[in-house]
Amino acid sequence: MTQPPPIPEKALASRCPQCATEIPPGALNCPACHALIHAGHLKALAERARAAAASGDVSGQLEAWRVALTLLPPDTSQFRSINERVQALSRSLSDPSPAPATDAAGGGAKKAWGGGAIGAAVIFLLSKGKLLLLGLSKGSTFFSMLAALGVYWTIWGWKFALGFVLSIYVHEMGHVAAMKRYGLAATAPMFIPGFGALIRMKQHPATPQEEARIGLAGPIWGFGAAAACFLIYTTTQQPYWAALTHAGAMINLFNLMPIWGLDGDRGFKALNRLERWIAVGVVGAALFLTGEGLLVLVGALAIVQAFREAPNVEGDRTALIQFAGLVAVLSLLMKMPVPGLP
Repeated sequence: MTQPPPIPEKALASRCPQCATEIPPGALNCPACHALIHAGHLKALAERARAAAASGDVSGQLEAWRVALTLLPPDTSQFRSINERVQALSRSLSDPSPAPATDAAGGGAKKAWGGGAIGAAVIFLLSKGKLLLLGLSKGSTFFSMLAALGVYWTIWGWKFALGFVLSIYVHEMGHVAAMKRYGLAATAPMFIPGFGALIRMKQHPATPQEEARIGLAGPIWGFGAAAACFLIYTTTQQPYWAALTHAGAMINLFNLMPIWGLDGDRGFKALNRLERWIAVGVVGAALFLTGEGLLVLVGALAIVQAFREAPNVEGDRTALIQFAGLVAVLSLLMKMPVPGLP
């Protein structure tokens, strides 16, 4: 994941270069003349954003402007202006209609969905191979993966444990890809043996739509991994791949529960009340057709969220389509019988 440009140490400038007033540690502007402490760095970031705009790189613009926001006092007109620009750029990326927001890191929302067919999901994963390999170069990710692998190895054996950990890794890298696309800084994936993995964002999403894209990107990529396992199983008929298909589908369906800390909650935040009830209906239909018990929890929590006030009154049709589609395909994959592992 591309790291943002280094931010100068805020405590280095002990006196204002314009009026020589002593600057308190962590201050963003001079308390006397109100000059910006990081004016030089802000200028460099603005130049970087303009260069990204000239090349059509919306993600690069967002990355530069988001860093600039951390160097500006929130009560200034510059902060408000850049914040509005960040929100506008974020909305352009979240809009599924053709727009100049398409970039090489993530593509449009239609490309990000890609999960209408299992073959498309596999192609999607293969096209992200470079990012998946890059994630393994992070020491915290790699060594925490090894720790998780060791724990699961003692439970299921090394073969299934390896596939299980890699399924979680692909899910987490889906979040990384989405955050990279929106220019958000975040930590590398960190595995917690027995609990999965997590990524901590260092900046807040600019819009509910952006948060939904980031949240649902994990299950979308996770579905791609489960779909790949399913394709291999249909070719080889090896029980190992059937078990991985079921486990991968279960992990991602569980994450669609709209409760704090899970991806479904991020997706639901972008939905208005009507869209939430539509999502409830889709979960109910999937439960009726598949009988998958995990959908009872997903549906119950979705009903609770549907009764609550929806802060994003404009709604998010793309998030609804992604959530509903994931519920459908993941619950279908979970119907696969799981033979005993060799």
